[in-house]
Amino acid sequence: MLFRASARTVAAMGLDGSLFLHLTEQFVHMHGYRPGPSEARSWERSIPVLAAALNDAGLGDVEVLLEYALPLNSKRADAVLAGVHPATGEPSYVVVELKQWSQATPDEDDPTLCHVDAYTHPVLNPIEQVRRYCRYLVNFNGAFAEHPERVSGVAYLHNATEFGTSGLREIELDNHGQMFTAEHRGDFLAYLRTRLSDEHPGAQAADGLLAGKIVPSRQLMAVAAKEVREREQFVLLDEQQVAYRMVLNAVEKAKYSDHKEVVVVTGGPGTGKSVIALQLLGDLYRRGVPAFHATGSQSFTKTMRKVAGERKRDVQDLFKYFNSFMTAEKNSLGALICDEAHRIRETSANRFTSAQHRTGRAQIDELIDVAYVPVFFLDEHQVVRPGEMGTVADIKAAAARRGLPCHVVPLDSQFRCGGSDAYVRWVVRLLGLEPGGPVPWDPDDRMQLLVADSPEEMEAFLQARRAQGYGARMSAGYCWRWSPEPKPGEPLPADVVIGDWARPWNLRGDRSVSGAPPAALWATDPAGFGQVGCVYTAQGFEYDWSGVIIGPDLVWRGDQWVTDRTQSKDPVFKKSTPDADVDRLIRNTYKVLLTRGMVGTVVYSTDPETREKLRELVDGAAREAVPV
Repeated sequence: MLFRASARTVAAMGLDGSLFLHLTEQFVHMHGYRPGPSEARSWERSIPVLAAALNDAGLGDVEVLLEYALPLNSKRADAVLAGVHPATGEPSYVVVELKQWSQATPDEDDPTLCHVDAYTHPVLNPIEQVRRYCRYLVNFNGAFAEHPERVSGVAYLHNATEFGTSGLREIELDNHGQMFTAEHRGDFLAYLRTRLSDEHPGAQAADGLLAGKIVPSRQLMAVAAKEVREREQFVLLDEQQVAYRMVLNAVEKAKYSDHKEVVVVTGGPGTGKSVIALQLLGDLYRRGVPAFHATGSQSFTKTMRKVAGERKRDVQDLFKYFNSFMTAEKNSLGALICDEAHRIRETSANRFTSAQHRTGRAQIDELIDVAYVPVFFLDEHQVVRPGEMGTVADIKAAAARRGLPCHVVPLDSQFRCGGSDAYVRWVVRLLGLEPGGPVPWDPDDRMQLLVADSPEEMEAFLQARRAQGYGARMSAGYCWRWSPEPKPGEPLPADVVIGDWARPWNLRGDRSVSGAPPAALWATDPAGFGQVGCVYTAQGFEYDWSGVIIGPDLVWRGDQWVTDRTQSKDPVFKKSTPDADVDRLIRNTYKVLLTRGMVGTVVYSTDPETREKLRELVDGAAREAVPV
């Protein structure tokens, strides 16, 4: 929140110009940089309009919270009005989304989206936008947990006429989503009077909102328990069940004895870490234990939201990122499930983090502090970026500093790679991630391994498997530059060039371009075939057939692997990154890429000597199978 005052004070400060100076100063203090021109312009033009409406409605004592940050989220509501309900005498809140648009038209295919001249792409219908803000507050702010009726939402398009925007009302209107235009300003004032009393100040209600405990509401937990647990269920076996029971037992202990402990679950790709995580999430909600699922991967989090919250969108908000807990209250959760914990960073701060939150505090410490039972699922061989701190040793050390017990449960059973332990061991030995050196591949009946002579051969083979009904993807080491994304309708730049063969990287953004899916869906959307995935979009996922291009950053010379950091185009490697770290991270990258396939893997190296070594290890299997 950038500023809080009564509507009367906001109006007066808007008139003398001090409000915008204050907002700018506070913004710089919180974020470390100046607000953009469009944001400053919206403050100057929209806030006085809202303040004038409140005062004209006789609501000068209503409290106005400007740029109110949603809990555990980077989104901000333009304003939240706090006061007393004129009929019930209870606290009452109105979330207001202010728009300067003069006109907007609904999307033909999806009325929850709309088109505005100022934007080249569709944006969310403001009625839907403010409705989601209301629902989010009900789900995560304790001030509304038992009283969802206390919050309402309205979009105020103060420059628009009915003619230019009436189509936006094609979607359902309810208490959480209303819309008014300049043409119906009188109706807007009347609406505000139905929600806020002109006889009582709103300061106390604002205090209650800001003091609200930030946890998932019981209603949301009940929905999540049903939604997550009704998904396809997996039978947990052996050490999977051990890990599952250890977490539940620790949560029960914490519940009755104010006990806190850390659980670490380790395992390679496909050992069922994410399956256990989802099972736990559903079971914890069924037991009434507040919990979140968190990862450090945008692709993985978005896919989990889609899988677990497809039918109930509110459930999607239970899937967070590791940097969501910088300001969370200590021990406010019963459990925090940290999936893909090998991607924990040194700190949660990034270039968008406000200055007041740049404390240098370790991200591991934030994650441990927020819950009675923090649970970390990780694979140390999947650390692929400098600054990733998700190792058993790091977590144990952080727990020890707090005097907390830390239990480690290793998972061995293999579900990815066709359930082939032999294949995963072969990959780890191949890349020198365990001692002993590469060994010949001894084909089993679980996983197929092939070596291609060219990228054309690899792609043709995968296309043939797709024609048989299998899923397939191609991925590569980060050895080719990555062009900016094209404008809609333009072809994707073919950056991965090997001889006469050229294909684009997967997209980096959140929207589809030229038929290619957004980055987060590359591994799961069938349209992802045809683009080359990188480790950041492939990590955490699996597909039937995996084609892997080993680039010139990792080559076989004589009797050992040689990493060439000059061939890597990965921007995360800085000059200050030690050679030993680069070597380990490049090997881990190929370990991730080589363990995505469920049925088989086709591998190709751009280096002739490396291809020869791979053929020697894989023997004659490739010569029999790669030709389509």
